[in-house]
Amino acid sequence: MTKLFDPVRVGPYALSHRVVLAPMTRLRAEQPGDRPGELMAEFYGQRATQDGLLIAESTPVARNGIAYAGGPGAYLDSQIEGWRKVTDAVHAKGGRIFLQLSHSGRMSHPDIIEGEVPAGPSVVRAEGGGLTEQGYVDFAVPRALDVAEIPRILAQYRSAADRALQAGFDGVELHAANGYLPDQFLQDGTNLRTDEYGGPVERRARFLLESFGVMASVWGSNRVGVRLSPSGQFAGMSDSDPESTFGYVAHRLGILGAAYLHVIEPRIKGPDDLVEGVAAPAVAAATLRKYFQGPIIAAGGFNPESARTIVSKGFADMVAFGRPFVANPDLPERIRSDIPLAAHDRATLYGGDHRGYTDYPKASASMAA
Repeated sequence: MTKLFDPVRVGPYALSHRVVLAPMTRLRAEQPGDRPGELMAEFYGQRATQDGLLIAESTPVARNGIAYAGGPGAYLDSQIEGWRKVTDAVHAKGGRIFLQLSHSGRMSHPDIIEGEVPAGPSVVRAEGGGLTEQGYVDFAVPRALDVAEIPRILAQYRSAADRALQAGFDGVELHAANGYLPDQFLQDGTNLRTDEYGGPVERRARFLLESFGVMASVWGSNRVGVRLSPSGQFAGMSDSDPESTFGYVAHRLGILGAAYLHVIEPRIKGPDDLVEGVAAPAVAAATLRKYFQGPIIAAGGFNPESARTIVSKGFADMVAFGRPFVANPDLPERIRSDIPLAAHDRATLYGGDHRGYTDYPKASASMAA
């Protein structure tokens, strides 16, 4: 029976445990310029462990691909130096770190992207809103991308992947979950196109797979992971046949040799609820295992007990934690030693300074006793 602290391989890397830092938007980049700084380097360095895996936050590949103002970018060469501080801090602890590359597509607003109208596969407005420097705004009605624009976006993914390589990352992750642009193309609730990027799943998956391909042209397939949210309805996402849609993508990524699939689960109590007790068409790690034979990272509301269970049952190889890592920089050790987890402060999750970001303490020796 596999355990949460057994070693595991991801691409060329041998990891010492299966507790992964999930990519989390925290909006702490230095401005102007969306540059990572010393504060971000401290945050990631605090959470690094020997041969443990961190996945850095959603990072736009283009200025007009931003959903929330204040985060770091990978669309300018001037951002490379800041990211190098982050990777140096992680590598100093012996850790591994991948950078999640994203494009918001329709999930934006002219106030966020310097007056541009956001663009997606079709004219379908996203539910919810984003953050500007002045506060929250509803997402705008997008325009539909012209086929002739797509090569430029793919080139932006490639350039961002190259900047990540220059910055010293160990790999990259394609953000194809939570309603971001590859997800918008993939799901038929947001892709109403009738051209070569719309219609049957083979064409709707084309943009996602081409994005993976240009990133792999920089890194090699075995250092490019992909995040998917088959059961998610973030920003109004929907698909008429999620298992067929995401199963096709998982199968294709397996053939291409992706480093891993990073699968967001429904918000559930544990894996038994998902696999044995849910008859709804929820496609998550356990289902995609049928289509993808490489490493699978599960994410989405896990606690230490449910993480141990999903790994021991073989439904996932690793578990990514988001908010538990916010207030517990030493989360792997706390889980290993059964130390109670500290609670995070919701008020300081997004934006601000070190408070609620790098000032959470590690567990004391007395707590571990």
